[in-house]
Amino acid sequence: MNNETTTLISLKEAMKRVDHKLQALEAHFKELDFIKDNLTQKFEDHSKTLANQGAQDELWTAVLSLKFTSMELNILYSYVIEVLVHLHTCVLEKLPDLVRSLPTLASILRRKVTNKRIRVVWESVLEEYGLQEADITALCIFFVAHGNKAEHYIAKVRQMYIRDINFMISNMVKNQALQDGLLKAVQVIEKGKAEMAPQEKKSTVKELIPSVKS
Repeated sequence: MNNETTTLISLKEAMKRVDHKLQALEAHFKELDFIKDNLTQKFEDHSKTLANQGAQDELWTAVLSLKFTSMELNILYSYVIEVLVHLHTCVLEKLPDLVRSLPTLASILRRKVTNKRIRVVWESVLEEYGLQEADITALCIFFVAHGNKAEHYIAKVRQMYIRDINFMISNMVKNQALQDGLLKAVQVIEKGKAEMAPQEKKSTVKELIPSVKS
């Protein structure tokens, strides 16, 4: 074996060693990229969690610092409880086989996280009424904060006390998320009343007209 052959073999071996090192470095960089992406995702998730917690803290503060009279609070509570009950009913109508396993709205909110079928129905119901998850969060916080002491007023009683509920909410509720949630709750209930009014009027008219006897 001459010197040229020996040198060529040594060069090939050196190139192999360099290639192996490059492959090892490439694998190491890929691992670092994975770690970086993983940490970035965790940081983003943590930031979102903190943001959500901060928003909920602001909501709780806003709900607990409302300056309404007992009567005004009862009227707001009435709209809130009616829309929450209505949403629960709508979901059960679309999932009749799950009526027993979804006895409350809270059970729907819990199970929709892991159950796609419930989640899809819940989202479709919210979309149908122009509601967002943020609205439900605000309404639920209001309900938890005031549900133990507030009373439910029927529609006729509410109208006797306050003519313009939207103005009251817009004027006195400063937290935007809470204001939006309450205004949408009123809109959903009032729209439902408006749609039912023609049917109620027809039945009332029939009751007033005496039957014609032959």
